[in-house]
Amino acid sequence: MSDTCHSHSHSHGCAAPPASQSPRYRRVLWAALFINAAMFGIELAGGLHAGSVSLLADAVDFFGDAANYGISLVVLGMALTWCARAALFKGLTMGAFGVFVISRATWAAANGTVPEPMTMGAIGALALLANVSVAVMLYAWREGDANMRSVWLCSRNDAIGNLAVMGAALGVFGTGSGWPDLAVAAVMGALALAAARSVIRQARAELRLGTAHV
Repeated sequence: MSDTCHSHSHSHGCAAPPASQSPRYRRVLWAALFINAAMFGIELAGGLHAGSVSLLADAVDFFGDAANYGISLVVLGMALTWCARAALFKGLTMGAFGVFVISRATWAAANGTVPEPMTMGAIGALALLANVSVAVMLYAWREGDANMRSVWLCSRNDAIGNLAVMGAALGVFGTGSGWPDLAVAAVMGALALAAARSVIRQARAELRLGTAHV
């Protein structure tokens, strides 16, 4: 989910297609940015409180989406070099969160930590509602250019991650074991690291291209 969503969509703020400059589209991006940033904070706090690594991993995904929307709004129309620098920062931050999730999962596995399933399920359901809401807001631009379409598809596909977290909560509740949570977290953490690597690689290539054109 994260890899397909964040590996290329960082550049859509730089291309500045006409439709993306409409006031309505900007308002939708601001709303999406607020929702994703809020859910990042909620899932980060909830994951730490419930001891759920899959919630922390899903929080990384919300962070990546919020960063995409923020970059779209801040660097819209700027030179390629500034877009690439912003994307590089995002990639490095995503990578750091990915390492944190994998480290936390390793620690939880070693200590036999069992997360609190009710909190997991409740926050997972809230996250699902948030992603569906963003997808509905972006629905009007689903047939736009490749980057605009990718933004909508990412919000739609991220709902799968929320369902995975809810499934992990059911698994923890049914088995009394933390392994369902760790399994989901491991997959999501690996995807976050893969996405970060892809973003960093593309950002570095764009930085070299931008420097060459100076």
